[in-house]
Amino acid sequence: MKSIFLSPEQLFDKPLPMFTSVGTEARASDLAVLTAPDDGFLLEGDSINYYIGEDASVDRFGRLTPCKVCAVRPVLLLEEGEENLLRRRKEEGNVVTVEFGFWPTVILDSSLREMAEREFLRGSLRQTGQTIHVAGKPLTVWQFGAKRMVRVEAEAGGINGFVQLSDQTAVTEGESVFLELRPVRWLYDASRRLLVSGLALFAGLDRKEAAAYLNSDFLKELSWQDSAEIPENAPFRLQQHDELSLIRAYVQADIPLFLHGLAGDGKSDRVRQVDPDVLDIELVNENPETINGRAVYNEAKDEIVDIKPVWLVKLERLCEDGQLHILFFDELTNATKQTQSVIFKIVLERFVNNRWPLPKNARIIAAGNDRSESTAAHDLAEPLFGRFAHLYIRTTVENWMPWAVQHNINPFVLEFLANNDLYLRTPYTGTEGNADPRRWEMVSKVLDASGNDFSLLAPIVGRDTADAFIRFFRAQQQLAALGTYTDEELKRFSVARKYQLAQQCLYLAAAKADEARELVTRLGPEYLAWFEYVLSRKQQ
Repeated sequence: MKSIFLSPEQLFDKPLPMFTSVGTEARASDLAVLTAPDDGFLLEGDSINYYIGEDASVDRFGRLTPCKVCAVRPVLLLEEGEENLLRRRKEEGNVVTVEFGFWPTVILDSSLREMAEREFLRGSLRQTGQTIHVAGKPLTVWQFGAKRMVRVEAEAGGINGFVQLSDQTAVTEGESVFLELRPVRWLYDASRRLLVSGLALFAGLDRKEAAAYLNSDFLKELSWQDSAEIPENAPFRLQQHDELSLIRAYVQADIPLFLHGLAGDGKSDRVRQVDPDVLDIELVNENPETINGRAVYNEAKDEIVDIKPVWLVKLERLCEDGQLHILFFDELTNATKQTQSVIFKIVLERFVNNRWPLPKNARIIAAGNDRSESTAAHDLAEPLFGRFAHLYIRTTVENWMPWAVQHNINPFVLEFLANNDLYLRTPYTGTEGNADPRRWEMVSKVLDASGNDFSLLAPIVGRDTADAFIRFFRAQQQLAALGTYTDEELKRFSVARKYQLAQQCLYLAAAKADEARELVTRLGPEYLAWFEYVLSRKQQ
């Protein structure tokens, strides 16, 4: 396997078949944006200039044009047998994509950044022992939970004094952020044994420097973690898990689990989906005595008698059926240090007050919000932190929508968020309401109860979000036509774009019901279910 540059002929004169479908523009990874000295002509949206062969370059519009500043879009030429290294092959029309290697392409998820930064500043963030060289600089590969990442400093502030990453985060010159290592997806031409990166992966090097790096360290660093498939007869397996299946796995294994996440992300709701009869103890309302039980003086016997805590009695009754049941310590980070120490002994010893054992079929899960969200929150003591497996919950529009349909969320809420996903969560200010998944459920309830009175939104999600909500629906007009889309085009749409198209079909449904439903059906069953649910609710 070796790195090469694409030739102008492969892109423009006699283009490879893949480029007739995807075009010649290259999207920029977050690493490319951070390492590129933007001269004002480097980027257009998320497309970026990049080097190709014969001292040529492609501009941000996909044209063969000389560019002063370019990123690197790697191309790999496979040798015999190296196709076995490729993973997760997908065919979408005339385009075949595969995964190979790992690279720091995307900024770390917002729900994890503050925790990772805090661990880094404490000096407790774990190093993997690996480095990646980018733009002539070695970057340490760090480990945070299951995430591998590098810490990258923005090389230049762009033409506006900052650069904007893929999740709209603005980063100023000299500011450092964590980028997550993710599998690299390549466009694959099997007949020519070519892999063309779907992204421009990095910048900050001139052509000669880029060529030297691509032919020395790049391949080694790209594939430092083996990306080959696990043989069928291997004594272990790697299974894809969603959050619920992970929770169930740890419950089955009797391993205490701690759920991290922002307020409103649905941590307790996920626990209830695993065990509808969960015993939920909100620790912000408890103290060591209510957790451990009370000591009462018995005058008749002249002795102190320990009385079992009420929650333990409830748990014992709950577990009488022999099924696994969850003891859920909610808001553990908001509990006092004294209460946390009591919980630690329960988790460690599975005894309450050194006297009463937990039922054998009881399983422990705890949850808490990050300290940045609450002045009353405390960091978990290291011994208590170490007693748990840790799962970081993240709610997005994509994984929230199916839940919202199942729970009869108001259709106006679904339409708005399908088109404005950045409003799923807005910053907490302490002076007015802000948006999060739980508050959008509150919005749904007040809209249902009031006959869709939009004037009631501001006290829940804040004035700015409420105004955006109102402006969005004021601006909606029934579409005269939806346009035509091939199946290949629909397959390449993102989840968010598919929801937007399904939402547009709602406005055509009254005039052209069959056309609208036919297009949504082609998007897939989950979008058809969303469409029919919202349409039925709006017609009530």
